[in-house]
Amino acid sequence: MNKSISLKSRPVGKPTLSNFEFKEVEKPQIKEGEVLLQLKFVSVDPYLRGRMSDAKSYIPPFELDKTISSGAIAEVVESKNDNYKVGDFVSGHLDWQEYQVSEGKNLLKVDGSQVSLSAYLGVLGMTGLTAYFGLSEIGKPKAGETIVVSGAAGAVGSVVGQIGKILGCRVVGIAGTDEKVEMLKSKFGFDEAINYNTTKDMQKAIAEASPDGVDVYFDNVGGEISDAVHANINRFGRVVVCGAISMYNATEVPMGPRVQGFLVKQSALMQGFIVGNYQEKFPEGMKQLVTWLQEGKLTYEETRVQGFDNIPNAFLQLFEGRNKGKMIVEI
Repeated sequence: MNKSISLKSRPVGKPTLSNFEFKEVEKPQIKEGEVLLQLKFVSVDPYLRGRMSDAKSYIPPFELDKTISSGAIAEVVESKNDNYKVGDFVSGHLDWQEYQVSEGKNLLKVDGSQVSLSAYLGVLGMTGLTAYFGLSEIGKPKAGETIVVSGAAGAVGSVVGQIGKILGCRVVGIAGTDEKVEMLKSKFGFDEAINYNTTKDMQKAIAEASPDGVDVYFDNVGGEISDAVHANINRFGRVVVCGAISMYNATEVPMGPRVQGFLVKQSALMQGFIVGNYQEKFPEGMKQLVTWLQEGKLTYEETRVQGFDNIPNAFLQLFEGRNKGKMIVEI
């Protein structure tokens, strides 16, 4: 039989296992021009929470009682498509279903001989590209400037910090445990890191870690942490809004300081983005990330959860900060 995971109900607040439903369906048969794929690695990401709600966004919501999908790596186990042979590995946006049929469109062949196949879901995938384009196109860092990254121990944030160091910047990371703080400095080369769970005065801590002020803020979390960083933004500073995980499960929009004051006072720029905005430049970004990885200037961290049945659990753990780097489910 062939397992799949669908959206049973829309969550109110933080999702739970009850919002998911496991189904057994028949293993599909392929026709001419198609390939049969077997899932190997599945990416779970915070943005999937938005797709679980029936709200207008930049990407359509998941439908109830329909299979959920995300970035994944699969192996071609049967092929009637001349472009793919049995044993090829591909990356694409795939269903949470052990076996599935594809016409071969929107699939990218990937090679696991030099790096782990799962890297194509992280540092060499959408998260790596998100870090690269958000920082380079909006943050526009210059050597000697200070970059602050929230959610710094996550898949995107850890790459942002490393790119900042490659470009000659001072980099300060914000994370939720002492272990993650140590990892940011020892593994990813951050100059300073702050544990927001044990810091009583975030605004002061950021000021101390950024003695020359903050030139670029790469925001993955929003909320009170971002308020504290905004208070330290330099004149002509740039705020890159990538995500707001602190508010994804909120049933009401929390009130906080207004941004207009610091934007006007500091002549600062604040811009949100999605990585798809830069789709035409993906080859350029991928080439640069691969080069840095091969040169040893870029490294990555993964949290791997084992087993198809644990995909929902891995997703829920994102909101508890249980991941270091990219959260991957290995099937």
